[in-house]
Amino acid sequence: MNDGVVWEGVKTAEGLGWEGEIDVAALRIWEVVMALKPQRLHNFADTTSLGVEKRARTMATESSSSSSSSSMKDAFTKYADYLNNQNDKRERIVKASRDITIHSKKVIFQVHRMSKGNREEVLQKAEKDLAAVTNQFVSRLVKELGGTDFWKLRRAYSPGIQEYVEAATFCKFCRTGTLLNLDEMNATLFPLSDPSLEPLQINVLDYLLGLADLTGELMRLAIGRISDGELEFAQKICKFVRDIYRELTLVVPSMDDSNDMKTKMDTMLQSVMKIENACFSVHVRGSEYMPLLGSEDPTSFILGVPNVDI
Repeated sequence: MNDGVVWEGVKTAEGLGWEGEIDVAALRIWEVVMALKPQRLHNFADTTSLGVEKRARTMATESSSSSSSSSMKDAFTKYADYLNNQNDKRERIVKASRDITIHSKKVIFQVHRMSKGNREEVLQKAEKDLAAVTNQFVSRLVKELGGTDFWKLRRAYSPGIQEYVEAATFCKFCRTGTLLNLDEMNATLFPLSDPSLEPLQINVLDYLLGLADLTGELMRLAIGRISDGELEFAQKICKFVRDIYRELTLVVPSMDDSNDMKTKMDTMLQSVMKIENACFSVHVRGSEYMPLLGSEDPTSFILGVPNVDI
């Protein structure tokens, strides 16, 4: 209430002759007004202070929210860079694996050109091509994977490694008649690795998968050797493939990640049966085949029985 209004009311009351009663009332009103003034001032001060505190808290919240948003953005930027680098690295590894696959197949095709007359020449050419695959393409894969978690990117390079194992073991068997084991293969990769980093090692699963593919190539080689009259070599291949299949039938059931291996075991069994049937057919029905006419070889091209006059 305004002080001027109070005093105007007092003057009006005096004019009407109510001085005594009005004085008491005016004093009470005046006391009430004066009592309310500090309270309003205090409330105004409290409201002002609350507003300042609220604005301060708002500014502090906005500042902390801004800093938190900035740190979160930085963290996600790092995650994005890491994933982009991993994706680029994976693409390079897939490309290297594809190159290994292509050139390893060329080595296998080269070995299949082998015959009685050009055996040494063909094997030398195949071994030279295999060394080029190792030095040019496998070395590139080793450098990409040096010091990293190989299992994290295994699916990207596994097909190339399997084909490389198949080509290397194929050349080794045709040269010596023995199997190139895993330790010997990994030993060839040590010189390609950086000594300060963990070297790439061919794992057991990829080695066995490549070995399973080897039996298919040996089946084709055995059929070709039979048609070329090298029955003894075909029988050697048959025994070798049977030994591989027998040993793997003991290992595969205890493997954890063996879905691919189980599929290849079925194919391997078919290859073994084809080689056995070809060899048995020659033994059982070989006398029905005629020797090559005009051949200077005194023995039959299949059985080794003397040629007969027709």
